[in-house]
Amino acid sequence: MSVRRLADDNVQPKNFTFSKENGAWAKKRIALYPKGRQQSAIIPLLMRAQEQTGWVSKPAIEKIADMLKMPYIRALEVATFYTQFQLQPVGTKAHIQVCGTTPCMLRGAEALRSVCQNKIAKKAHELNEGGTLSWEEVECAGACVNAPMVTIGFDTYEDLTPDRLEEIIAAFAADKGDTIAPGPQIGRQYSAALNGQTSLLDIQIKTPKRQAAKKPAKAKAKSASLFATPKGKKDDLKLISGVGPVLEKKLNKLGITTFKQVADFKKTDITKIDDALSFKGRIDRDNWVAQAKKLVKGDK
Repeated sequence: MSVRRLADDNVQPKNFTFSKENGAWAKKRIALYPKGRQQSAIIPLLMRAQEQTGWVSKPAIEKIADMLKMPYIRALEVATFYTQFQLQPVGTKAHIQVCGTTPCMLRGAEALRSVCQNKIAKKAHELNEGGTLSWEEVECAGACVNAPMVTIGFDTYEDLTPDRLEEIIAAFAADKGDTIAPGPQIGRQYSAALNGQTSLLDIQIKTPKRQAAKKPAKAKAKSASLFATPKGKKDDLKLISGVGPVLEKKLNKLGITTFKQVADFKKTDITKIDDALSFKGRIDRDNWVAQAKKLVKGDK
């Protein structure tokens, strides 16, 4: 196991405070745990802090420890144990995690790592000149069939070539990361066979076309508004567990801005969103509808 340490004092901020929205979310999250078990909220709170600032600083760890009434050392143990937590600043536009485990290594992960070294920084965890991009090599990210691949934020980009990764890096550097569809980058259907369908031949499977960074017009059409945006103030959709800042932005582009809209989702609405955002099952898995109904009730 590698030794994970906090960033040097010269890059640590003086303090940390959750935003108003994230602070409200944190209180609701802590309240989900039984009395005396609130410290179990340490991981989701650390993740929300990382989503807010991009990484987990020492002041953030101590702030969360104070909120949960737990010793600093216990919070530090959690933050330094789990590699999902970034303990030093990462790129403000993208932090690219290159999977280097055996399947990815055999299918070209080293070439992807070289792209990151040439386009971002020579060493892992170093920021590029503008502080907008960074990278690291990680263990298995769970997309072995579609190796090699990288993870950026909450999305994976699979079946990569060095040229395709260069296009993706360029898109994120230009604030056009949302023009790149996550998942396989060669047009395959999820993890289906490369040479096409080999079973269930009586069922027609639709294969999506690859979205390229060089064709933003077509890519943006995928995130065009699907719902009529209601008038009035937007709700903070990040209060729904499973919705982070990036996903909230995508939902807003689809016309979803209030808890009531989510609470009123029908199966057909969920299917539309699944297709538009290229993920399946997240809404049902995290029970967005039930969460939204509680939030609507609490706002009354």
